Amino acid sequence: MHIVFSAATPEDFKRLLALRLSVMREHLERLGRFDSDRARARFSAGFAPAFTRLVHLDGAFAGCVTLRPGGEGIELEHFYLRPEFHGQGTGSRILACLLEETDQAGQRVHLGVLKQSPARRFYERHGFVFTHAGEFDDYFIRMPRQGTPSLAR
Repeated sequence: MHIVFSAATPEDFKRLLALRLSVMREHLERLGRFDSDRARARFSAGFAPAFTRLVHLDGAFAGCVTLRPGGEGIELEHFYLRPEFHGQGTGSRILACLLEETDQAGQRVHLGVLKQSPARRFYERHGFVFTHAGEFDDYFIRMPRQGTPSLAR
């Protein structure tokens, strides 16, 4: 599998919003929090094409991820893969590429995960450690690692 990242543009908003809704709907409904208007507003408020990458696998659009510089490192946001890529180790390979970048830059990575989401276990497997709980999300951090072999290639 060949992973390629490309820059997002403002024109990608609708496609990435649709992806977010398809990936998050089930989890938000489980918490009684799904509202398409609120989901659109939240994604619109956080959509930053300058920091968002489209993910392509073997030439096909697979998803997106945002790596936004923050006060104490990098904020990993909006990491969504099309459902047909779930459960195959694809997310792990993509995340390994991203973490290799942040490790080389010596940056810690912060993220929030919707409460009761299976994504929590995914991030914990990749070295993220719980820091605190918010009303709807749990928050994690991963410190930079030195000399870690790449799993992505």
